[in-house]
Amino acid sequence: MSRVTDSNTRILRPLQQRELGNRPWHSSCDVLVIGWGAAGACAALEARSQSVDVMVADRFTGGGASAKSGGVVYAGGGTRQQQAAGFNDSPQAMFDYLKHETQGVISDTTLRTFCDDSISNLRWLEGHGAQYSHSLPPGGKTSYPSDGYFLYYSGNELVPSHAGPQPPAPRGHRTVGKGQCGAVLYGHLKAACLRAGVRPLLQSAAQRLVVDDHGRVIGAEFCHLPEGSREAKLHARLAARAERLQNFAPGYCDRLRQKVSDLERAHGQLILVRARRGVILSTGGFIFNRTLIRDHAPAFRRNFKVGATGCDGSGLLLGQSVGAQAERLSRVSAWRFINPPFCWPKGIVVNTAGQRFCNEEVYGATLGQPLCEEQGGKAWLVLDARLRKQAIHQALFGGYWWFQSVPALALMLLRVRKGQTPDQLATTCGMQAAELSESLRAYNAGARGIAPDAFGKSEGSRQVLDQGPFYACDISVGNPIFPLGALTLGGLKVDESNGAVLDHDGEPIAGLFSAGRTAIGVASHLYISGLSLADCVFSGRRAGRAVSKNVPSHAQNPALVMST
Repeated sequence: MSRVTDSNTRILRPLQQRELGNRPWHSSCDVLVIGWGAAGACAALEARSQSVDVMVADRFTGGGASAKSGGVVYAGGGTRQQQAAGFNDSPQAMFDYLKHETQGVISDTTLRTFCDDSISNLRWLEGHGAQYSHSLPPGGKTSYPSDGYFLYYSGNELVPSHAGPQPPAPRGHRTVGKGQCGAVLYGHLKAACLRAGVRPLLQSAAQRLVVDDHGRVIGAEFCHLPEGSREAKLHARLAARAERLQNFAPGYCDRLRQKVSDLERAHGQLILVRARRGVILSTGGFIFNRTLIRDHAPAFRRNFKVGATGCDGSGLLLGQSVGAQAERLSRVSAWRFINPPFCWPKGIVVNTAGQRFCNEEVYGATLGQPLCEEQGGKAWLVLDARLRKQAIHQALFGGYWWFQSVPALALMLLRVRKGQTPDQLATTCGMQAAELSESLRAYNAGARGIAPDAFGKSEGSRQVLDQGPFYACDISVGNPIFPLGALTLGGLKVDESNGAVLDHDGEPIAGLFSAGRTAIGVASHLYISGLSLADCVFSGRRAGRAVSKNVPSHAQNPALVMST
């Protein structure tokens, strides 16, 4: 029986070996990677380096969410770029910080290995063509550095409540390039795969796994659009348009995605690919799967979706179809960045009652999480006249990206509430006047040094708010001019030593592995910029090594020899 999920890939029950009959295998390989984003590319490259035959399949033409990202890789422990910038980081300092952020989502042993391997993994990327530099952006914390700057504090390293015992160090390594550099990084990885002899199978949606009589995963069935066909060209155009316009017309793009799915179902050819040593699932998360979001993370249904169309949960559902265990499906990273403008965190963020609920200087996902899960997706950023003037000046002349400055200006000039006094502002916004006044009184006492800040905000991020009129900027999830993005973090539970997918008893499912956001990994508790791509490299290489050495213990069945 099929499992249809909106406009996503149709996932069927596994195909048993005894059901193959006379169906031929379209092709065969040692290692089959499903999903050609950063994790899939790293897995394919690592497996290919072990002298095995590797095929990588993708529902589209590769890249996924990785190619749409900022191309930031979280790396530390004393990288060449950190040293050139004058920072003496260490694997222990990186571990101490990440242990606080990851909250036990992986074992200490795995986290320590991730930190110890950080330098070598960045060098590995450089060896495949990616470049990294040590230039730091001026002015302070930013959600993404402007062109010309490639090393920055990409998480909460500067926030006192998150800092470890060692001096903070910038660990966000942005791939050298112009604009959003995820496409640059992915371009290097894709080219490296092709040079290495990895064989791509594009515009092929995996719709079920194939298992043998022992329960071992031995391949997959795909719905494939023939290269160069009219349907394949239309499929590519529709998918590209949906990716390009998602920020501006999400409803229209959802309809495009439905057309993409309809094309696959109406015109796709069913083909079988044999994997002698194993299959790696690396299709990304499931932010575009409305059914999964509704069932597991309903608080995030209104968020702007961060990712690619292929983030439809297909890898997760494929794993579950053969008994895989999934974890943390309710964990979603919601990004409410209020920097830049750099002075915005000097304001206060309050809920609908007028109460502060966070330290405003934290990383965007650290703020977005309680906003969505605890405050119903509604909050205000409160500024006084002086701070608003400073923020407008910074947005106009600070040299920020358009996607940072334009929404900030629109928020402060168009979608803003105003009151001559805090009480008037509270009335305008529907807050409780006494609560907002108390929030401002307590905050100003901390800003003046009379009392500690209730949420541990550092002195450099405090500023007295006492010059009327007062302004409330709507930073709620439903504000269309200030989107609150989100991506999923949960996935398949894997053996942390090799990436093997585990069943509900904690036992590995023979022949099945996973990497990237399809699997539980370093970034599966709370996202910070660059941590997901770094985990794609770490977990992808781990799975690629393991599968290449994964020779079946039982005898090969002659029926599984590729037909021609």
